[in-house]
Amino acid sequence: MDFLIILLFGFAIMWLLIVMPQRRRQRAHQELVGNLRPGDYVLTVGGMYGTVNEIGEDDIGLEVSPDVEVRVAKRSVASVVPPDQIEEIEIGEDPIVGDRG
Repeated sequence: MDFLIILLFGFAIMWLLIVMPQRRRQRAHQELVGNLRPGDYVLTVGGMYGTVNEIGEDDIGLEVSPDVEVRVAKRSVASVVPPDQIEEIEIGEDPIVGDRG
């Protein structure tokens, strides 16, 4: 009987520490992808910045440079960059590390 209580307690702890936060992150990402609109400036998980031009069922068209559009999977969008941070991101400058020279 004690073993069963310990097993159930361990399962409850695992559920609280692993499963619930992961589901929360998945829901937040699904909401982020669902709210994408043309004109949004996004960062992909591969580190590519671009402006959303068109949205398909499973992919989006990103303009990464003038007249250069790439198609990426919707699930590869890591975040939407707020408009006030867009001006800080310049070619050759990493927004986290700074100017690489």
